[in-house]
Amino acid sequence: MCETRILTQKGPTVISHCPECGMLNIWHQNLLLCFTPSQFVSFQRFTNDMGFEDRCFPFPDGSERVVLCTPNRDINFVFTEEEWDDFNSAMIESLYMLEVYSLVN
Repeated sequence: MCETRILTQKGPTVISHCPECGMLNIWHQNLLLCFTPSQFVSFQRFTNDMGFEDRCFPFPDGSERVVLCTPNRDINFVFTEEEWDDFNSAMIESLYMLEVYSLVN
């Protein structure tokens, strides 16, 4: 595994970056998502366009959660509204931090 630097942390979401290979990692509780920079930007735009209120469903525990589908129909991610907000805020902030690091280097 690469030696990464943390770009941001919002709630349970941590986003890190490897300056050597360029990969970005989103750590969210027990999930680890890995992206190239261009994949990360595409994923951020995709999730940013998804409004919680438009996409949430009631779950058996009484909470409302948004479902983020993956290319595998059997694997989907679910987020409470607070987790969803943290998740999206962390991605936006990490893009800003990448710009800061690129300007400094």
